[in-house]
Amino acid sequence: MERLDKIISSRTGLSRKEAKSAISSGKVFVNGAAIRSSEYKAAETDEIIFDGKRINGKAHTYLVLNKPKGYVSATEDPAQKTVLKLVPPDLMRSGLFPAGRLDKDTTGLMIITDDGDFAHRILSPKKHVSKKYAVTIDLPVTNEMAVAFEKGVMLSDGVCKTAKLEKTGEYTSFVTLSEGRYHQIKRMFGCFGAKVTELKRLSMGKFLLPDDLAEGECRELSEEETALIESR
Repeated sequence: MERLDKIISSRTGLSRKEAKSAISSGKVFVNGAAIRSSEYKAAETDEIIFDGKRINGKAHTYLVLNKPKGYVSATEDPAQKTVLKLVPPDLMRSGLFPAGRLDKDTTGLMIITDDGDFAHRILSPKKHVSKKYAVTIDLPVTNEMAVAFEKGVMLSDGVCKTAKLEKTGEYTSFVTLSEGRYHQIKRMFGCFGAKVTELKRLSMGKFLLPDDLAEGECRELSEEETALIESR
């Protein structure tokens, strides 16, 4: 249970004073009833409507985004569009951030949350949460690349953890990582003189990018889906 003014403030970005004012003016409904007391405590399962829009009453928010090209993995940027611009208004709340980075020209699965502990668990190399990508390069994929990925490619910042490369076509492959260094896949293929021309994240842990989630779409994750992300 959580105070209503705190819920409204954290989910909308309003100050606590502004949230209290909105509640006292009759703009907040809980399970269909107008609530005018800021001290009212609501459960995360309650339906909370603020100013005509549904507010998520859960302690934390976990979203999946099918990231398109052209968006940067940041909460704000003065010159470029961020992935938070793709979060629907009814799911937006204060404190959301992308859990991990995808380059501006990389597409696919991205998790957006306000739970820092969860983000750390799925991103820490010590947790070994795998990330699978579909990759296209400008040179033929070779067995030499696959062997090197398995052994650990040497980059300027050290040897990469073991990675799996599965050839799917002359120029295409699946690559599975258990770490997330800056431009890692691009740099790994760069060791062989190859340039990555297309890169899409397909999965994290045992959670697959939903087939019915179009590029640019974002929705809330279920508890079962959130657990799958942390599964090895």
